[in-house]
Amino acid sequence: MTEATTIDAELAAASAAVHRHAQETPRVGLVLGSGLGAFGDELEQLVKVSYDSIPHMAQSTVVGHAGNLCLGRVGEVPVACLQGRVHCYEGHALERVVFGVRLLAELGCRAVLLTNAAGGIAEGLSPGDLMLIVDHINLMGRNPLVGPNQEPYPRFPDMSRAYDVELCHSARQAASIAGVELREGVYAGVLGPSYETPAEIRMLRTLGADAVGMSTVPEVIALRHRGVRVGALSCITNLAAGLGGELSHDEVKEVADRVKGSFTRVLRQWVLAAGAGVSSQVEG
Repeated sequence: MTEATTIDAELAAASAAVHRHAQETPRVGLVLGSGLGAFGDELEQLVKVSYDSIPHMAQSTVVGHAGNLCLGRVGEVPVACLQGRVHCYEGHALERVVFGVRLLAELGCRAVLLTNAAGGIAEGLSPGDLMLIVDHINLMGRNPLVGPNQEPYPRFPDMSRAYDVELCHSARQAASIAGVELREGVYAGVLGPSYETPAEIRMLRTLGADAVGMSTVPEVIALRHRGVRVGALSCITNLAAGLGGELSHDEVKEVADRVKGSFTRVLRQWVLAAGAGVSSQVEG
């Protein structure tokens, strides 16, 4: 059995386990980053499935990542929500890191909205800001598609529009409806777990990065490989090295908790818009 067929078998087993709890097929998936998991607790008709009870699903060791798959609804939109993610720096192989988002696709999600906590690099970004990711720079030195290709998906997927244009547009509208200012920028994905040095931040700024974090990029690649529409939102929880004070994960959690209200309002409106787009896609 090849690596690709092994992954397919693992996804089938995980999907079967989740479907025993699901009341309907989710159409929009979400990944909730560091300290941002409260949104999952607010789903209507909520059913929680612990990662521990899902075959082949890795458990996060990072504080602020609850480790639940939340099934439910936002309005009339059926959703599946990953309450926390795993990271490469925890020692997981990349196929484990992206297993959760591949599972969302396997469950039926046609659009996935990713969120993360990130360090602000661009001038004008402050802790508490929300930034729509419009592109990324992969500096992790890894790619989840290395190895045998998973058929029938493309060996060389196009990443020129990794972040869906319509989902970006609906994110802007969602922020406007929620009364929240939304910034936009390029996200640099790094391996971690150490924070960047001031020299590295100067390099990232020169490369065109507006924010930096230790997740999301592998998930985007894995989802686009499967043809899933992707949108992503960063919560700027700290200024990057050399631009502010000492960096700590406690600050990340504190800021994420402080912006929980505005983040939840924007995300709710975004899910509603994404769900409407998916419904029209299905009907068409």
